[in-house]
Amino acid sequence: MKNLTPFLIVLLFLVSCGGGNENSGSKKEVRKAKPEPVYLYGICIDSLDISEGKVQKNEFLANILQKEGVSYNTVNYIDRNCRKVFDVRKIKVGNKYVFLKTRDSIPTAKYWIYEIDRTSYAVFQLTDSIAAWKGEKEVITKVEHVGVEIKSSLWNAMSEAGCDYSLILELSDIYAWTIDFFGIQPGDSCKVIFEEKYIAGDTVPFGIGNVIASYFKNKGEGKYAFSFEQGGKKEYFDENGDNLRKAFLKAPLNYRRISSTFSEARLHPVHKIVRPHHGVDYAAPSGTPVQSIGDGTVIDKGWDKKGGGNYLKIKHNSTYTTTYMHLKGFAKGISKGSKVKQGQTIGYVGMTGTATGPHLDFRLQKNGTYIDPLKFKSPSAEPVKKENMEAFRHSVDTLIRVLKRH
Repeated sequence: MKNLTPFLIVLLFLVSCGGGNENSGSKKEVRKAKPEPVYLYGICIDSLDISEGKVQKNEFLANILQKEGVSYNTVNYIDRNCRKVFDVRKIKVGNKYVFLKTRDSIPTAKYWIYEIDRTSYAVFQLTDSIAAWKGEKEVITKVEHVGVEIKSSLWNAMSEAGCDYSLILELSDIYAWTIDFFGIQPGDSCKVIFEEKYIAGDTVPFGIGNVIASYFKNKGEGKYAFSFEQGGKKEYFDENGDNLRKAFLKAPLNYRRISSTFSEARLHPVHKIVRPHHGVDYAAPSGTPVQSIGDGTVIDKGWDKKGGGNYLKIKHNSTYTTTYMHLKGFAKGISKGSKVKQGQTIGYVGMTGTATGPHLDFRLQKNGTYIDPLKFKSPSAEPVKKENMEAFRHSVDTLIRVLKRH
């Protein structure tokens, strides 16, 4: 090699490295990536067109499908044979539906999809072998937080903050045993960490998930609530691990005005004489559901001749009894001896007996003596168990820091 000229050395190098390959300068073939298939309701729609609509008043399955050329025989088959998937007789006015059609010169409706609610739907295959199945949309959960100061009412404060009405209802359930929502006043405040549910692809939430934690300041007193699961059951506890669920609800109906309080000397609005009023009057529209404030047994049901009208009396245990008066009527299945659950509807607000307007006269007895329901403090349910306390404390400490930041 030492006798070769520099030129020959370079030439040999190029040949050995493929420099003389006639294809070395050719371009490599570039392959275009195939587009990902597009799915809707679990069906590939790459070769299908979409047509949307909503169920109109006095519109039925036959009206909807036959407008798209679906035969009566197909409609009849779906009605008779697909009820286990979804009973099409139960379609609701305003609910959305979608047709998926072929892209032929004369389009054919291949699928009809009916949205049962925001997350679930029923698919009906209209061609080939007729079939039906249910599906669920993908739901994404995001954690959000909100803090409000109450200037007039909780409802107004939450609405102004853009909160869903269901969040207010959820808070009223969580604090049903510890906060009298009839007594919320300007200056009270509330902070909440909660889940919002989104349909995948949507930017607007469709509902509320779990309320993770909250802090409610009512009449100068702060009350925490933390969601915690033990024994397979989710409940709400305060910062010390005490259960917020009590033996009794704070009130036997929701969001109404107190028109008369417990008194040993009240001027009767009809008889115009001063006499004891051993209950709390909740003014509410006629027909408003009345709930039992706790588990118990109906020990009396009937008509009170002394002016109470239709009434129910429930014995909750050996100590406590409650009475519900001026009822418009009783809930179905309620009779003397009936077992009732906390929160169960037992009757409806009315103005039977001696009454100037629709209201519920609610009374609470302890060992046979009437006591003021608004001043009564009910005992707690089961607290966080000792073996779960470390996990609870770890969760609570983190959530308190988050609530204080907001």
